[in-house]
Order: sequence, then structure tokens, then C-alpha cells
Amino acid sequence: MPIPLVNSIASWFLKKRIHQMELFIKYPNEVQHELLKNLLLKAKTTEFGKRYGFADIHNYEKFRDRVPIQKYEEYEADIERSRLGESNIFWPTPIKWFAKSSGTTSAKSKFIPVSSDSLEDCHYAAGKDLLCIYLNNNPQSQLFTGKSLRLGGSKELYRENGTSYGDLSAILIDNMPFWAEFSSTPSNEVSLMHDWEYKMQAIVDETIKEKVSSLAGVPSWMLVLLNNVLETTGKQNLFEVWPQLEVYFHGGVSFEPYASQYQKILPKEDFRFYEIYNASEGFFACQDHNDTKELLLMLDYGIFYEFIPMDQYGSEEEKAIPLSEVELGKNYAVVITTNAGLWRYKIGDTVKFTNLDPYRIKVSGRTKHHINVFGEELIIENAENALKKVCLVTNCEIIDYTVAPIFMEGKKKGAHEWMIEFKTPPKDFDNFQKQLDLALQEVNSDYEAKRYNNMTLRMPTIHVARPNLFYDWLKKNDKVGGQHKVPRLSNSRTYIEELLKM
Repeated sequence: MPIPLVNSIASWFLKKRIHQMELFIKYPNEVQHELLKNLLLKAKTTEFGKRYGFADIHNYEKFRDRVPIQKYEEYEADIERSRLGESNIFWPTPIKWFAKSSGTTSAKSKFIPVSSDSLEDCHYAAGKDLLCIYLNNNPQSQLFTGKSLRLGGSKELYRENGTSYGDLSAILIDNMPFWAEFSSTPSNEVSLMHDWEYKMQAIVDETIKEKVSSLAGVPSWMLVLLNNVLETTGKQNLFEVWPQLEVYFHGGVSFEPYASQYQKILPKEDFRFYEIYNASEGFFACQDHNDTKELLLMLDYGIFYEFIPMDQYGSEEEKAIPLSEVELGKNYAVVITTNAGLWRYKIGDTVKFTNLDPYRIKVSGRTKHHINVFGEELIIENAENALKKVCLVTNCEIIDYTVAPIFMEGKKKGAHEWMIEFKTPPKDFDNFQKQLDLALQEVNSDYEAKRYNNMTLRMPTIHVARPNLFYDWLKKNDKVGGQHKVPRLSNSRTYIEELLKM
């Protein structure tokens, strides 16, 4: 299809969609409550609907009072029944697909239901919206002169009892409309390869022959792939391989630790980085302007949002609030109700609102991925900001890291123990340690208070990981692939002990 024609079609979709987005931006709470009513109406004859009396729930207050907030463990038995072929349990249409996700907190697999509604009205709708937003912000874009290099964590899809499970990316690729497949690389055959190491080279071999104009994938794994591309081709930067490359759509892990490395292999001032926030459970938010770190919360994808203030999380006072009651700068755990039959489900992520008109967020971490052994309440956002600052000061680059507590023993104070794999190590490790400690105190007043005169916490301990330590750990735990991540912060020593032994 000629590029001008593609641009014209895209422009038509864009204008139509921008109008719909303006609606939820102008009337966010009305759109959300109308969406909740529709979800309840659609599911009123399901087992869940009858159990909690969906038929006579007509407002948020009654919904909040009747339907309990649930974690995966409380959903698991019903999901297993659904996987075995039972229908109408928590959603009226048959659930054919389950996104397999180990998350980053447990080796145990989770199977997240993916309905045809969530595929069409959430995941694929988001993909189209992302293109619309990008093209609206960059009218001179030549995106359609090339293909999108997608890097998912796609394993093969396993068929069971008439249902399928696999990585979300495998499910999306398996159901992808023809136009999306035509505009993407590598081929579905290569994308769905099971052996990750073999697949990486196969992707390189296939994509270096293509005209690639955009990239899409998790920053950590995409960086491995792109470095392989440069090594295979002998080129210095990616524009020598793909001259028309103009944007990278990224999500899954924080981009901050990798930003400087991407700038080196993508050395153009006008190259765009666009962040998205999605998960097996749904697509939640995306960057809607060039050069911003805020993400617009998408309110019409069949997902109703609630938020638990993290200072209440896990306590007897824990209470979820609707979107209309959130405050700027406060840390919240995300609770979702979806068009795949998840009802008041804790997804395990935390966010902060950076704007309330429209609602914009940034992902601040995981509910289980923080360290609060000594009352320091260190979250991933703190760690990322401190590392970014220290790397700048000490002129070093980080590949991966994890942090665990060193528990108090007798009169010995506690501490944080860091395992860091460097791409470019600092020249002076003592200075790096000192600067990191100071930076953490600067971004987290609770940490600063515990560090005062070594009152509770002493100086952090830092180990320099051998090359490929984290990769080898992921491989050992069968977590190699684009959707698996290294656990950043933990209240236990499980991960760090495993890494120390390796």
C-alpha cells in the first residue's frame, strides 16, 4: 500500500480516536463509572455476578461494599476451572487464552485470563492508539516507510482442554490482524520460537535485512538484541543499519538505568522514546506527548480503576478509592476490574499521579518490590533515581541490579546489600558507594533518618557482579525472555543469596 494512502487512513482513524480520547479526558469519572456499570451488566449472570448480586449494584459505593479486593491466590481456583474449559465463571464469553506470567515476585506461574473483549477493546485498541498519538505529535513521521521490530517474550502457545496459554506477546501475535503482521518484523515463526538464545540470533539475521522504522519491547532485552545487531553487522550505531529508525516504544521495566546506553547506539537528537504501561492483565497508560515522563491513564479500555494508598496497604485500615479521590504525588497500589473477568484485582504495581487534569501517572514500583525492613520504605523509584544520579557523577553504566536487606544481628546495625552488574564500572568503588548512599538519602527522607549517625542503617554493601550473572540466574530459573525481569528490591534475602552462590 502506498505510504500517502496509509497516512490518509491513519489520519482518519486518528481524528476519530482523538475525539473519543477528548471525551474521557474531559469527563474521566463519568466515563469510568459508566464503564463499571457496563461491566456489571454484562457479567450479572456469571457465577461471580450471582455470588455478589451484580444485578442490583448501580453505583460504586455498593460495588466497593459487596465485592472483595482479591489477589491472584484468591482467584486461582476459579481460573483453573476456566482453564479446564468451564465457562461463565467470572466473564460471560468463553475465555480461550491465558497469559502465563511468573511476575517478578514468585517462581510460581500465574495464568491471567484474556478474553476476546480484552484483546480487541484493550490490547489491540491500545496498539492503534499508540500509533495515533505518535503520529499526531509527529506529523512529519515516516513510520510507514518501514516495519516495527517487535521483541516479546513469546514462547510457544501450549494448547490445553480447548484453551491456550503462553506469554501475552505470544497470544497477541497468534491473534494478530493481518495488517499488523504485515507491518512487523520478525516473522511470527521466528517471534514464537521457544529457545530464547537461538531466537535472538534468528531475529538479528532476519531483521537486519528489513527496513525498520520503529522498535517495541522491554528495554533490558531489547538492548541485548540491539547490541547483537551491531556486533553482527560491525556497525557503530543503529542508524547505519536502519537509516529510517525514528521511535522506540518501551515498557515493562524502568527505562532510566538504560537511557545512556540507548543514547549511544541511537545518537540522534530527534529520535523519539515513547513509554507504555501494560501487563498481562491489560494496557493501562501511555506517553501522549514527545519528551515527557508522564503517562496518560487510558480510561476507556474496559478497565475500571481503584487505588490503595501505600501507607495503608496490607494494614487493617486498607481501603481502595476511586479515581476521583486520588491525590498528586502519593504512592498507590493499583486495583483493576476488567473486561476479562478480573474483579477488584490487585495487580501488584504502584503508581504516583503527576497530574489530575487529565489523569497522568508514572509507575513507581511493585507492592512487593520495596525494602521496608527498618522503616526506610525504599521503593524502586528511589533506587532508579539515585542510580541515575550516581552513574552521571561517576561516569559509569549499569546493566542490572538487585537489593536486599542485611538484617540486624546483636549490636550490629542493618544495611542494604546491592548486587550490581556494570557495563562500564566506576573507577573508584568507594566513591561510588558513598555517592549512592548520599543520593538515596536525598531522594528518601525515611532512609536518610535511618542512616543518621548510623542510627539503624549503616553504609550499604555493594558487590560487583561478574559478567552475565543476572542472565545466568534468569536462565537457571527458566526466566530468560522478553517479559521476565530481575527483581530489583526485596524484603527477603532469597534472590541475593542465590546470586552470591553463583
